[in-house]
Amino acid sequence: MNQASPFPGEQLPKIEAVIFDWAGTLVDFGSLAPTQIFVDAFATFGMSITLEQARGPMGLSKRDHIRTLLAEPSIQAAWIQAFGRGSSDEDIDAIYQRFMPMQIEKVAAYSQPIPGAVQVLQTLREQGVKIGSCSGYPRQVLDVLLPHATAAGLAPDCVIAGDELAAGGRPGPYMALANVLALGAQDVRRCIKVDDTTPGIEEGRNAGMWCVGLTLSGNEVGYSQAELAAADPADVETRVARAASRLTQAGAHYVIDSVADLPGVIQQIQERLARGDTP
Repeated sequence: MNQASPFPGEQLPKIEAVIFDWAGTLVDFGSLAPTQIFVDAFATFGMSITLEQARGPMGLSKRDHIRTLLAEPSIQAAWIQAFGRGSSDEDIDAIYQRFMPMQIEKVAAYSQPIPGAVQVLQTLREQGVKIGSCSGYPRQVLDVLLPHATAAGLAPDCVIAGDELAAGGRPGPYMALANVLALGAQDVRRCIKVDDTTPGIEEGRNAGMWCVGLTLSGNEVGYSQAELAAADPADVETRVARAASRLTQAGAHYVIDSVADLPGVIQQIQERLARGDTP
């Protein structure tokens, strides 16, 4: 990673805060931890869903993720065939209760930082930029993940979980704005939301921030690092292009491969702020 400062001139307005997602953004290349667990949790109810289906609502809080999956017509039809009735809120609760211990058990195994993440956070901190974060993970899961991430060098100034705000989660702006309040940022127009999911980008746009979408490291492409290394380059290109399109449609101002590419984007945003541009 280029260690040059992303803030190379006193004449440029300074970004106040960068707010990161977790899985697929700071840790867990490919956002693998939550995806397989959704498949496994549904399987305990005799329901077969694909990894692609499981990825669809990624970025939502996990209970909302389950609700959205059950609302998908083919999954709902399979549920009716299996149980003789449509799914209910009680069924959402039951799947969530099955999901939670499975996710808690597995999340630590997917806590490795995405390449470049530690260095980017270090650079931001050295420049006085406040570092926030939020996640679709509930607090119980984050409480398991965070000690491993901290030990690896990832320690944001603020962490908001997907289940701890009464107002709700993504795509609403609430977790991003909770970071603004906790960090004491003065202007959301000088804050950046970084995320690999479409609800996470919508969250940042709804909060009035600059938004940066991540393709290669995230949920929309969905490769592990080993799978990426072995993949057909044409398939990689197709997946990245599709991810970039989805993130752009969700409102991303910039789309990059991974967090390692963020410093150059920050410089571009600060140059735009100097010209009077806003998100």
